[in-house]
Amino acid sequence: MSVFFNILKPIVALFCVLLTFSVPVRAEEGLDDLFTLLAQPDLQNWEVVEEKIWQEWSRSGSASMNLLLQRGNQALEEEDYEAAIEHLTALIDHAPDFAEGWNARARAYYQIGLYGPAMADLYTTLSLNPRHFAALTGLGVMLEDLERPSEALAVFRQVTAIHPHRPDVITAIERLESQVDGQDI
Repeated sequence: MSVFFNILKPIVALFCVLLTFSVPVRAEEGLDDLFTLLAQPDLQNWEVVEEKIWQEWSRSGSASMNLLLQRGNQALEEEDYEAAIEHLTALIDHAPDFAEGWNARARAYYQIGLYGPAMADLYTTLSLNPRHFAALTGLGVMLEDLERPSEALAVFRQVTAIHPHRPDVITAIERLESQVDGQDI
């Protein structure tokens, strides 16, 4: 019996070593590294880092949920907002902790002028994923549309703390700073 264990020990040790090196990095750890990179003001090719973040955010962990997100996003691109809302509502019903479903549905609601539901979905997105710079940007856009420039400015500044590279956000901050200049913020 001891001969069997002597043979088995190196095999088990090798298996443990291989298992250690084959365990994938948790998505959140990878995202942390990506956000650290993205926050660097002098980052070249920030679009590549942003795209990798979007890829991580778009993975629900379920092929069927990913398909619903894909169909919802496709309907958004085709400007079929009712279909987008249907697909994304089904996604949210089945995966309520998947932040990207909420964010995508917020975009659909916004496109048809339903600011209340859109903002509610953005708040849910941000409660699930506080670093969701697109949800924050959408919230800032809506606050500006609703003529709440001080609040919009504060939100856009939050975006730049996470993602200092978006030209549209930088432009919005410049526009709003001149608009709220002299007002209490």
